[in-house]
Amino acid sequence: MIGQDPVPRPDGRQSPTAQALQRGVLRYLVAHGLFGLPELSLASGRRADLIAIDPKGAITIVEIKSSVVDFRTDGKWPDYRLYCDRLLFAVPLDFPVDILPSEVGILVGDAFGAELLRAPPVHPLPPATRKAVTLRFARAAAGRLAGLYDPDLRPALDW
Repeated sequence: MIGQDPVPRPDGRQSPTAQALQRGVLRYLVAHGLFGLPELSLASGRRADLIAIDPKGAITIVEIKSSVVDFRTDGKWPDYRLYCDRLLFAVPLDFPVDILPSEVGILVGDAFGAELLRAPPVHPLPPATRKAVTLRFARAAAGRLAGLYDPDLRPALDW
């Protein structure tokens, strides 16, 4: 490990399209002052594809939909609304965005970046929920970083 940068291990659950979107959306988020974390388990047991925090502590969740079939067969996305101030879908460039619900923001992208097509409505979280989500985010991020620097820690980390 000395002299080498840590490299995250592949998750293995995403399709190549979803992986490309994840990379592009993370780039978009950073360019807009947010830091994102992929695949965060929420208190409900659901797993957010991407969750991000802005400099003021606002929480954004981005649900990646790699295809129309992925969107139509996944009915769990409304549950994420309880854990964020803003909810967006991220879809590939050729996705028919007119089928997406109007109450969610839309990002289109690829592995190199993303563009906001529709801003998400803002629904401020209750303070207790914000604190709980922020703490979960921070602990997961710190645990993942520790696991990158010392792979022997990974089995003991809760992320």
